[in-house]
Amino acid sequence: MAFAITQTCCTDATCVAVCPVNCIHPTPDERAFGSTEMLYVDPKACIDCGACADACPVDAIIPVDSLTGGQREYADINAAYFEQSEAGAPAAPEAGDLGPNFHAWGKPTFERILPPDFRPLRVAIVGTGPAGMYAAEDLLLHTRSEVTLVDRLPVAGGLVRYGVAPDHPATKKMGDAFARFYTHPRVRMHLGLEVGANVTAEELAAHHDAVIYAVGAATDRRLGIPGEDRTGSISATTFVAWYNAHPEVAPDAVDLSAERVVVVGNGNVALDVARILVSDPETLADTEIARHALEALRRSKVREVVLLGRRGPEHAAYTRSELLALKHLPEVDLLVDDHDPRIGATIDAAGPSPTEKAGILRGVAREAVDWSVPPGAAGQRRRIVFRFHSAPVEVCGDEDIRSVRVTGGAGELEIPAGMALRAIGYRGVPLAGLPFDEDTGTVPHEGGRVTGRPGTYVVGWIKRGPSGGIGANRTCAAETVGTLLADAVADALPAPTGGPKAFHRLARRRRR
Repeated sequence: MAFAITQTCCTDATCVAVCPVNCIHPTPDERAFGSTEMLYVDPKACIDCGACADACPVDAIIPVDSLTGGQREYADINAAYFEQSEAGAPAAPEAGDLGPNFHAWGKPTFERILPPDFRPLRVAIVGTGPAGMYAAEDLLLHTRSEVTLVDRLPVAGGLVRYGVAPDHPATKKMGDAFARFYTHPRVRMHLGLEVGANVTAEELAAHHDAVIYAVGAATDRRLGIPGEDRTGSISATTFVAWYNAHPEVAPDAVDLSAERVVVVGNGNVALDVARILVSDPETLADTEIARHALEALRRSKVREVVLLGRRGPEHAAYTRSELLALKHLPEVDLLVDDHDPRIGATIDAAGPSPTEKAGILRGVAREAVDWSVPPGAAGQRRRIVFRFHSAPVEVCGDEDIRSVRVTGGAGELEIPAGMALRAIGYRGVPLAGLPFDEDTGTVPHEGGRVTGRPGTYVVGWIKRGPSGGIGANRTCAAETVGTLLADAVADALPAPTGGPKAFHRLARRRRR
């Protein structure tokens, strides 16, 4: 019996470090690492020791014989990665033979570039999401640094707390791995303290040797089409924050009185939104979903969610694992709007391969949708409709939404809908006192060092843009921390003028 990695894989490679036979790939020193959606266990090389499952922070690794329901497909998905020879997916090596594209992978080491007698650094980290906490972990476990955690929200956790869907409890469990550092003896935490509002960036820097900003991408990208701001047209950012009880989103911010909802986007967030909207609310009752959201979903009139994708099914931004999960939603139908001949041709050509996005849609019903038929007509079950090769042109209506006009087929048409959600990506916002690149929505940097600001660093989405999942922040943080330590050794960090007690008093006075 072998193990298989399943849907909730965070790709932080903790499992790779403990595997005694190098059967999990791609590893961080292989070219494909960071470009695959998840990691994979080679069933031919796995010796069933379970070390990877014990180490996995999100419970994504399961014995093949224990896979149930939709999880069973992951046995084939893991095996297929090693059987195929496509770019980025190496063929499986023989047991004990790593082959030319494989490298021995031992326990990760952090290069100690600080001399043993180097004084402890005082480092402030702004943001307690995955990026910030991976940076804190590196500093606490591998140096004698003292860390000040600062977050503008009253509860720590960032994206793990407020951005992960409530029906993904294993992913949310990642927060437990980070929470152990909140009470570390060399950590001070200040919640409800916003840099730029309660304290200035200059004040924060004056009390620390270095400051790392891990503030993520706090807003969403806009469509830039007429009617985008009509009542009933909201961002997925708002919707996700609403069902996760974000303190800055009101309980009545979302109205679920529409029967049809159009979601613009084909990424994982779009699929999260669609799944939550059509799931049986009782399956969410035992999760961490906000109570106001659960009650609203129980009263919801939503029967159909339309997912608009500008490109074809082979180029959709969602991961295969999230699409597979939709196929197993109880009492929910999936449908592909077959309005364009390219769609069916692409799905059929992809075949049944579990490693091709378009192939996963093989077997899903396809038909040209008659949008004049109301959702739920003739006892129709709740459903999610994929409409590829289609983009929004206008959100139509008076004050409220009446329909969404879209491209596709022979021209344009209106899809009647009472709600529209844009889920086309996140975007960073300018930070007081730091340079900002408006084109990329990031802070300009070199290896994490903020351009023109000695002692100031960035990590995560504000550094590299909104790409990569939770695990991607591990290597991102390692680079930034490495740059910071190199600057410390080179005596390139500005000397702080205030101490930790002075900052604690300042924070206590200013905290909102």
